Amino acid sequence: MDRIEYFSALVDSDPDEPRARYGLAVALRQDGRHAEAIEQYRAYLGMAEDEGAAYGHLAECLAATGDVSGAADAYLAGIDAALRNGHNGLAADYEAAIEALS
Repeated sequence: MDRIEYFSALVDSDPDEPRARYGLAVALRQDGRHAEAIEQYRAYLGMAEDEGAAYGHLAECLAATGDVSGAADAYLAGIDAALRNGHNGLAADYEAAIEALS
């Protein structure tokens, strides 16, 4: 069983489990299935408190699908989450990523 099948089965069995959603999102993003990954990242972020990393992954997927504005918004949310959790370096990385979008 590959990672996408594994995490899909976990999500099917417990759709409210944030770690399963995050695992599926990561596996989909790594497989280049950005639109599907976006759906899973959004579901994950709707049910879990993230420290910032998932917002960056979401932004990458949004940018890959051509949604530059959505990507910038995801990076901004990631900056807020990163700063709340003391991840100043991650916040700085996201600020640079926003500039690179333009």
